[in-house]
Amino acid sequence: MTFAPNLCTVSATELESAITDNSPAVVGPSLTTRKVVFLVIAAAAPMAAMVGNVPLALVYGNGAGLPAAFLIATLVLICFSVGYAAMSRKVINTGAFYTYIARSLTKPVGVGSAYVALAAYTAQACGLAGAFGYFMQQLILEGAGVNVPWYVFSAIGIVVVAILGYRSVEMGAKVVGVFMVAEFAILFIFEALVLNKQHMQAFPIESFSKSAITSGPIGIAMLFAFTSFIGFESAALYGEETKDPERSIPRATYIAVSSVGIFYVLSSWIIIGSVGADKVRALSEKDGGVFVINLVQQYGGTILFDITAVLLCTSVLAGYSAIHNAASRYLFALGRESIMPTHFGHHHKSFLSPHKASLAITGVATFSAVVFAISGADPYTVYAASLIAVGTLGIVALQAMASLSVVAFFWKRPDRQLWQGVIAPLIGFIGLVTAFFLAAMHYNTLTGSDNKIVNLVPFVLLVIAIGGTIFGYDLKTRKPQVYADLAVSKLRSK
Repeated sequence: MTFAPNLCTVSATELESAITDNSPAVVGPSLTTRKVVFLVIAAAAPMAAMVGNVPLALVYGNGAGLPAAFLIATLVLICFSVGYAAMSRKVINTGAFYTYIARSLTKPVGVGSAYVALAAYTAQACGLAGAFGYFMQQLILEGAGVNVPWYVFSAIGIVVVAILGYRSVEMGAKVVGVFMVAEFAILFIFEALVLNKQHMQAFPIESFSKSAITSGPIGIAMLFAFTSFIGFESAALYGEETKDPERSIPRATYIAVSSVGIFYVLSSWIIIGSVGADKVRALSEKDGGVFVINLVQQYGGTILFDITAVLLCTSVLAGYSAIHNAASRYLFALGRESIMPTHFGHHHKSFLSPHKASLAITGVATFSAVVFAISGADPYTVYAASLIAVGTLGIVALQAMASLSVVAFFWKRPDRQLWQGVIAPLIGFIGLVTAFFLAAMHYNTLTGSDNKIVNLVPFVLLVIAIGGTIFGYDLKTRKPQVYADLAVSKLRSK
């Protein structure tokens, strides 16, 4: 594939070849570092992570020691990001995880990972559609005394995200950027109110004491900490749509993981300080999913509570939009590689978006919403929880494989740097493998459901991975030219 940052420097032959290749980057990549950061942080949905994950981590994990779990997760993911960023400077391709794994750990394994990536991000997108409908019904409409089914709001969310996904990613970046700034602002206001009242007691030093860190299963706390970061790794998916990918993608990844990590550590610490380290576990168990929202009302009153409730819904919507974009770009990349129908490997002539792939992801989300609505299943504990959890499990597994692929990629290269190419990604690999097994072992905690069918869903990922790998080997025999063209991308030598 030809990548053309400036069409004026491209020959007529190169341009004709590039246009035939259907690459969205050819006509002119437009994303800047700032816009990629917006998309990546929005995918992590910081407010939704704080409201949804912190109470569960406090109850089932190590209580007041939760900030330490977020700190460990941040350090592990920074190590992951070092290798991920180093790889993204060398390989520019919308396939991201798939391309990295295929280049380093064999193409059949890459094909298996590609299908897992597509399934994981699509499952997350579908689950977030359900979560948006649930929160809109519970926090906005019921509070106003209006009774409207959750699936009506899920349908609205699906339509909004479909429009953003069909159009250029730059438009989506602007929209999610506004939502992201607003949700950070409201949480900073809450934290400022806590600091004003509690002063330095808002930062209880015991949160980092050995007794607090080991006061409960730190493994479960780590599980929810890693879960809160899901989405930050999607920067490389926008490599072909970014003006200066060699600089912008690594910078966006570092900025996203470090800023979100610092935010999670400080926010969870202040949340604990607002209640008291000795009381936080009991109160979070009593209040459940509304624990953080209730604290906002306690410190900021009804107006701040109402604004937070609205921004929680927009946070979920922004996260849904960003994850939808990620799923669309995986489907686009696989269509272009001919391991999914080639129909999906085309971009829109005007918007330069993977519009056909986006419509397909929208179709799957619509189908999932209709099925769960007809079944009468709970939109949160069954619909959202099961799909978001299986997506999380798949993405953590892919992150671990991507870390290993970085080590393999740089192992024999003369430009290998020990920290970036070996040590940091190995630390990331070990941490992420640990997170994966924690997620698998405590999957019912991650979903919040004891439904046996719900908790058997992860086995679907295993079937997809094995089936995809077998298909990759089959391609090598039946379609050698397709196999030879897999994971082809702009490969930098410097």
